[in-house]
Amino acid sequence: MDWKTLAATLFPLGHAIGAQDDFLSGTAQVGEQTIAVIGTTGHAPIGVEIALAQAKAVLQTVREAPGRPILILVDTQGQRLRHRDEMLGINSYMAHLGKCVDLARRQGHAVIGLVYDQALSGGFITSGLMADACYALPGATIRVMGLPAMARITKVPLETLTELAKSNPVFAPGPENYLRMGGLQEIWHDDLARRLAEALRLVEDGRAAEQSGAQSGGPAGDRRSALGLARGGRLCAQPVIDAIVAGGHVRPA
Repeated sequence: MDWKTLAATLFPLGHAIGAQDDFLSGTAQVGEQTIAVIGTTGHAPIGVEIALAQAKAVLQTVREAPGRPILILVDTQGQRLRHRDEMLGINSYMAHLGKCVDLARRQGHAVIGLVYDQALSGGFITSGLMADACYALPGATIRVMGLPAMARITKVPLETLTELAKSNPVFAPGPENYLRMGGLQEIWHDDLARRLAEALRLVEDGRAAEQSGAQSGGPAGDRRSALGLARGGRLCAQPVIDAIVAGGHVRPA
């Protein structure tokens, strides 16, 4: 789905989103709320320019519209693989973007990520995965690394990785596997406008529950590892977290 069709579907009450090359920014109406929209299109490679543009848009929202929800639209092939970007320190630019999204969350902005086309590597980690909750459309392509590239890096035969991918979501691409691992909250199949409104409401309710839990000494924070355990896609992360918090030892799975 192209971003214009997506925006028309997500925001039947109207939007003012514009594109500058592969960078998207603007505002949109969700019910009675105005939200900020930031993202990428065209399978954008994240170089220093787009990383800075996204970070600037996030900081501008924090500064000029305190508390305004932020929707991050994700369509990226990951970081741009150019010598120039590497020499400029693209890792630092992407880390800066991630920190800006984290700052927005800490300042009370509900941040939702939506993978509507492609999400690869660091371009996804510093955008959709930094949000309070990340969602995807059914046809989205999500992966950290393709199996052929993974085979080259790890020296594990491609045939072995392909076989592992059949049963282990960590090795397999696609939104369904990221849903099992807890990286995605949900896959949106219909009525995208209603889904977005519900997602924003869930984040706000979760914030209120966290504040209540913090006041009463209860648990709060990132629940993706717990989701991954409950869905059977990520079995070790939450037990390790629990053991560290309790100051005990991790029992082998």
